[in-house]
Amino acid sequence: MMRYISTRGETTEYSASQGIIRGLARDKGLLVPNSLPEKLDLNELWDKNYKYIAKTVLSKFFEDFTPQEISYCVESAYDDKFDTKEIAPLVWANNVYFLELYHGKTAAFKDMALSILPHLLTTSLKKEDERSKICILTATSGDTGKAALEGFKDVEGTEIVVFYPEDGVSQVQKQQMITQEGDNTHVFAIKGNFDDAQTAVKEIFNDDYFNDTLRERGVKLSSANSINIGRLVPQVAYYVHAYCQLVQKGKITLGDPINVVVPTGNFGNILASYYAKLIGVPINKFICASNENKVLTDFFRTGIYDTRRRFRLTNSPSMDILVSSNLERLLYILSDGDTEKVASMMKSLDEKKYFTVDGDIARGFQDFYAGYATVKQTNAAIKEMYDKQRYLMDTHTAVAYKVYCDYVEKTGDDTTTVIASTASCYKFAESVCKSIGFDEKENGFEYIKQLNQRTRLPIPEGLRDLDKKKIYHFDAIDKDLMRRAIKNSCL
Repeated sequence: MMRYISTRGETTEYSASQGIIRGLARDKGLLVPNSLPEKLDLNELWDKNYKYIAKTVLSKFFEDFTPQEISYCVESAYDDKFDTKEIAPLVWANNVYFLELYHGKTAAFKDMALSILPHLLTTSLKKEDERSKICILTATSGDTGKAALEGFKDVEGTEIVVFYPEDGVSQVQKQQMITQEGDNTHVFAIKGNFDDAQTAVKEIFNDDYFNDTLRERGVKLSSANSINIGRLVPQVAYYVHAYCQLVQKGKITLGDPINVVVPTGNFGNILASYYAKLIGVPINKFICASNENKVLTDFFRTGIYDTRRRFRLTNSPSMDILVSSNLERLLYILSDGDTEKVASMMKSLDEKKYFTVDGDIARGFQDFYAGYATVKQTNAAIKEMYDKQRYLMDTHTAVAYKVYCDYVEKTGDDTTTVIASTASCYKFAESVCKSIGFDEKENGFEYIKQLNQRTRLPIPEGLRDLDKKKIYHFDAIDKDLMRRAIKNSCL
């Protein structure tokens, strides 16, 4: 049976359910499969729907779950919370396919995994006969927070605590979080950026004294970030499904390669597509798209991951990240599981704020193309797509589209390509309206109304009348007070 091990060498092996509960290894490493599952039979999957494919993918990675448990989790997650029966439809616009991952309750791609994670976690707790209360601890650059809050709202035996950068999310993203209902939901703004929040959360996970104090009171910490395998693995399914949709539509023949473009900050979404390739989806090129916080672009071009740079606030805030946590899992794969090498690089990143890969790892970069888009280029891409196709992209998807256009211009590659479209344009309505030349408005909520009036594109249900909802969460704290906030919330 597949087990999960640390990227940094801790010798403990975990079942999938144990890994989902833990979230992070004891040595600060991320949990990865000790071996890859057997490859998917795409001949058997190409004509199947999303739920069938999700069940198949999850059963490959979570071998200690019974078929009945997998089915329960999938059926509970992918129901009428999504406003399309395809769950993640493919839309053709301007010679590329957009994989729309934002049709869930919070209008962002995080719903795809965070709709199922609570079911995976509660099932894992039963399997492991875990009696402790689980405190879901999450740092967010915008979308993960709301999706996690919505997913874990009033889930028995859990509390969820979300930390977001006070000035690092859009007005709509902030309003989604601070108006979150649920007796077990707790939201705090952090005076700092996302990296500050994420680093502090990782430190808390690995603070033995703090964790022992919580355990003595019957509380265990877990994570809803993509460091948790229960968050990451469900994302693999939508890349498999995207490929199968292309075959169903007759756009490719089974076995033909595709390219995938992903706007990324924390590297989880693009890593999920890489896992899809490892289990049999013929993906030719992974196009890694960054905004002006282009640490990943520079890394794939130079082999040096260097966070010693100015942190920039952009109009694609979910990518305003300098420390990409899930890159550690890719380093593990490309180093052939050399945990000593991975641990050394992560130590260098912690202490020196940079690391350099060796030639063996760098050779694995041939599957990747990396580029970035400035705010000005992002806005221009939104306008170009709307003017030509009347198709609306949010700012993050626009970054991906711009980088894809640059890639095609540079390489001439005409391989069928899928862009991961990660959020509804309404979540970033102000930037979208300004990009396409609509009128200036007083706030983000007025821009939502204008975008709807001018384009007739339906407003996602979760964003309607958002400005009129009651605010439940008011706190803004220094990161040094995060432990106190967790105690007050969970004990």
